[in-house]
Order: sequence, then C-alpha cells, then structure tokens
Amino acid sequence: MKKLMMICMLVFATAAFAQAQQGGGNRGGTPEERAKRNVDQLNEKVKLTDDQKTKVTALYLEQGAKTAKIFEAMQDGGNRDSVRVMMTKANEATNVKISALLNDEQKKAFTAWQAERAEAMKKRMAERSGGQ
Repeated sequence: MKKLMMICMLVFATAAFAQAQQGGGNRGGTPEERAKRNVDQLNEKVKLTDDQKTKVTALYLEQGAKTAKIFEAMQDGGNRDSVRVMMTKANEATNVKISALLNDEQKKAFTAWQAERAEAMKKRMAERSGGQ
C-alpha cells in the first residue's frame, strides 16, 4: 500500500513538474481551476459528499500554494532532485489528508484511481521515451 501511494505521489509530482516546465507553471489554469478539475475527477471515482468536496477543494488549493513555492525555489537555482522530493512529500501529504476524509469504500476507489493514474503516467512516459 505504501509503495502504491509513493508511486502515485511520484507520478503526480512528475506530471506537475513537467507541466510547469512546458507552460510556465500556469498551463493548467489558475489554482482554483486546477483544484476544481481535481475535485471533479476525484468525485467521478469516489462520489464525494458536498462537505467532502469543500474540504478536498481546500486541500488542493493548499497543495497548489505549496507547489508554487516549490517551483519558485527551483527557478531561483534549486536542484531538480530536491524539487521532486519536495513535490512527492507535498502530494503524499495531500493524499493522506484526502484519504482521511473518505469512508472505507471511497478509500478503496481512491486507491484504485491513484493506481490508474500511475499506470497512465507510466504509459505516457514510455511513449515519450520511445517505448524503452
């Protein structure tokens, strides 16, 4: 379970990092738009209550603020490896907080969704690197 969570966090961090490199950091829209999109995707998989949606939105906004600070640090000469580690930790913390808001059935769906995202990211990475 821990390995799966780490893989999901790493995948998410890598995706966020790659997206920021390609579009100056705001390619996915405003932090509010990204949070809404993340909540909508999560809601499709785990069927959140209105209260959960509100709390998860706040968590994604908080994560967006942390991410922005991390990317600022990198632009000021930060090390990519340390940025990746910080992003992984931030994503992991957010997912732990989200999981704490979910009931047992939702947690199972959340874990499955994270595994789907990790597999999709692996596939995209393999396609980009020429299938190596």
